[in-house]
Amino acid sequence: QVQLVESGGGLVQAGGSLRLSCTASGRTGSTYSLGWLRQAPGKEREFVTSVDWSGGSTYYSDSVNGRFSISRDNAKNTVYLHMTNLKVDDTAVYYCAWDPQFGNGPLWGRHWGQGSQVTVSS
Repeated sequence: QVQLVESGGGLVQAGGSLRLSCTASGRTGSTYSLGWLRQAPGKEREFVTSVDWSGGSTYYSDSVNGRFSISRDNAKNTVYLHMTNLKVDDTAVYYCAWDPQFGNGPLWGRHWGQGSQVTVSS
């Protein structure tokens, strides 16, 4: 089993910034991809971003590209999501995700964390 624990969510005004963190543990394997999904009220869960094991390759959804940045620290088994210029539409529960393969899209992410609420007010 893979365990993923997120932290750093909260309430922020539109235009503000927030950083999420997620630490992976358990049977993660020797190399793995990490990323983030989100689910807004009344909507399906959607892919946000992912990073490969080396940290050198990333994917971003069109809605966050240029505003969000993903990075990882393999020594700490931790992935970060730095969100800037936040919009009300970014309000969602953000889930850290693990997958043995680097990828993107709605099918990526074999394991998820418990989720962290991000609320952006106008």
